[in-house]
Amino acid sequence: MVDGFRPETLREALKLRKQYDCLPIAGGTDLMVQKARGFALKPDFEKPLLFIGHLPELHKIVIEKNQIHIGAGVLLTDLVNSDIIPEIFKEAVCRMASPASRNLASLGGNICNASPAGDTLPYLYAVDAKLVLKSVSSERIVPIGEFITGPKQTDLEHAELLTEIIIPNKLFNVNYYRKVGQRKGMSLTKAAFLGMADVENRKLTDIRIAFGSVAQTVVRSREIETDIIGKSSGEYINAIPTILKQYAPLIRPIDDARSSAIYRKKVSLRLLEDFLMRLN
Repeated sequence: MVDGFRPETLREALKLRKQYDCLPIAGGTDLMVQKARGFALKPDFEKPLLFIGHLPELHKIVIEKNQIHIGAGVLLTDLVNSDIIPEIFKEAVCRMASPASRNLASLGGNICNASPAGDTLPYLYAVDAKLVLKSVSSERIVPIGEFITGPKQTDLEHAELLTEIIIPNKLFNVNYYRKVGQRKGMSLTKAAFLGMADVENRKLTDIRIAFGSVAQTVVRSREIETDIIGKSSGEYINAIPTILKQYAPLIRPIDDARSSAIYRKKVSLRLLEDFLMRLN
């Protein structure tokens, strides 16, 4: 039997997390696969489980002060069905796993899994999402780029829980998302690309570019984005070869069972080029 706790409130969950250094679990769609030992064998959990997926405090989707606050326990299906969530984020979520998995998997779980191929991460990096981390005695707000420190590695302390994700309530007038996999659905990511931009009077006023599954963490360069912003349509079209050269060294994929590094890098740069051409 696996030891575990099912608290009734978030405060009770935080107390248990601190006292027993429990392993948080919501839907378990990533965790159960990671801890699996084979057919008919119970998963190998080195710590007692802390079930938090049912806690109502973790299931809100609300707008406050022009920011969208999403509970860490919100299911992927609930993100897709929400009238508040931007459509480009919904598009990325719809390409994740299967409907059955999306009915169990939580946004907080996908973030804390910290996989370079995490499907929600390119969007969250692109909009500078902030994460609320709570313990019994403290609360801190951390940018997602600082929270995820490497593959399967995060800044979450042993007494903390991720309770909320905060994103701006903002829509871009150009949105582009592509996920490259073996098939359209129920496929692990070979490479992912997300681009968003605001173009006004044929001038670029804002741009966000993020690559998934092609480095140890999501690739985003604010420096390159800042250099592009302010250019007219003709200027950034002419600058595309330079922009591709700037991003090329940042894209450092690996060879694995899903794809080759060469393919991942080539397709990522082609998706970037396609996105930039569409801004004209």
